[in-house]
Amino acid sequence: MSYLLLFRSLLCMSSFLRKIPNDIPPDIRKIRIENCHLSELSRGSFVSVNSLQYLWLNFNNITVMDLKSLENVKGLTELRLQGNKLRSVPWTAFQDAPNLKILDLKHNRLDVLPEHALKFLTNLTYLDLSYNQLTVISKDVFTNWPFYQRTHGSENAVLAIHENPWMCDCRLKGFVQFVKTISPPIILMNSYLTCLRPNSKAGKFFHDVDLKSCLKPLVSMPLLNITTETGMNTTLACLVKASPMPSIWWTYKMKVIKAFNVSTTVIDEETSKSELTIPAAHVADGGKYNCIATNFLGNSSASMFLFVQSDKVGNPSSSIAHSLPPSSASSRENVFIDVRISKQTVYGISLEWFAVTENPGETWYTIYFGRYEETDKEIINIGPGINTYSINDLLPVTKYEVCVTLKSQLPRKGQCIVFMTGSDISELEQREKLIHIIVIVCAMVLAVPAGMYACTTETRFNCMERCLALCRKKHKAQKNFKKDKNKESTFDSLQANSDEGLCNREGNDDNRRRRCSEEKLNKLKPDTRNPADLY
Repeated sequence: MSYLLLFRSLLCMSSFLRKIPNDIPPDIRKIRIENCHLSELSRGSFVSVNSLQYLWLNFNNITVMDLKSLENVKGLTELRLQGNKLRSVPWTAFQDAPNLKILDLKHNRLDVLPEHALKFLTNLTYLDLSYNQLTVISKDVFTNWPFYQRTHGSENAVLAIHENPWMCDCRLKGFVQFVKTISPPIILMNSYLTCLRPNSKAGKFFHDVDLKSCLKPLVSMPLLNITTETGMNTTLACLVKASPMPSIWWTYKMKVIKAFNVSTTVIDEETSKSELTIPAAHVADGGKYNCIATNFLGNSSASMFLFVQSDKVGNPSSSIAHSLPPSSASSRENVFIDVRISKQTVYGISLEWFAVTENPGETWYTIYFGRYEETDKEIINIGPGINTYSINDLLPVTKYEVCVTLKSQLPRKGQCIVFMTGSDISELEQREKLIHIIVIVCAMVLAVPAGMYACTTETRFNCMERCLALCRKKHKAQKNFKKDKNKESTFDSLQANSDEGLCNREGNDDNRRRRCSEEKLNKLKPDTRNPADLY
């Protein structure tokens, strides 16, 4: 064995012992295993040692104590578990040790002491809970203690509860009052208990603090309605009266608002002020805002309405943006934003933009997206540090417009892109071929990314109309011109071929459309590069 048996005692110090031995003689009265590697007290650890009276397991790594770990040790009078890692104790386990007089749990990590923790420790005369993590406990823990309830007897009980991080708020009021009035037969080993929190009471002795009763949160709004203008920074505020200090958050349209926009200021012991900041308010930010507070007694909420005024009614579109008078532009609107389509997928695009601003880490952007002819565009707000956005599920043969501005600004010229998607061909390969042919035509006109007709909003003509006009003109010229199938593809022939592909796309005959697409690809075969790379 790795331990010493001497005078009905088992001694094991500073060894690598990891669990209680199974072969301990039943007549052992004292077990002392210290500075070892015990990690738990399992069920029936001492069930065969029915003569055990003293159990010292100090300075191990015990984190778990089973509910039946003290089974069959009814004669146990002293249990010392100092310097372990217990976060909780199964207090009902002491039913199996009714004669326990000394319980030492100092220098552990206990943070909770239930109201009936001492219920089964009827003969306890020494309890050490010092140097743990207790913050709040109820006075009922000790008033429910059978020893405290006994009014007769000459024996005293020593209680050590100092050096814990006490939270001196309303929840500790009853216990603080108990400490102030405690007297024999209960004796405090150290009666100078001090508060650690809140900061206003840190370092004060229990005898010097006067704690108020707990209050359920009550939320109020200084203003029930706020009206602001587009682009203005807006702050919403609510006052919360509660004890202990509650958790406070804001909601808008049933969603919790991110905490980085919310700040809380403590006015006094029971009153807090919470502020929600909305940078550069937009019409879409208007609506009902809720301030909610909660503590262990319950919760409360209050609502307010934000109205954002704008000179323009409805969501901005390119037609509105282009008609803005010069006087309506602010200095922030003069920031140049370079917008482009960086990537095309079969059913969507990726948008990318670049802007030079004074504070890039704080600059928000707004994306307006929708069909070109629609007045109401979808609005997406993009946070700082992001300069890309993907748009998916585009419909075939549909004209779209997408604009990028500083947050809450209406689009201006140069901040929008107009593009049209190609035909929807059932086979993916056919669809890609047709898209590439369309791209060649548009690339020669505007050199935009693959897969779309695209024109910036500064263009003075409709992109699609011009492409169709070129188609009709070229189609008419083909009637008097015989194509040379062996002819090498040049820049002029490439444009003609591409225009013809667009013309054929106007027809209703599906076979004719596919045949037209295949001819374009065959004529481009002498040049192995991607046609879009030519531009």
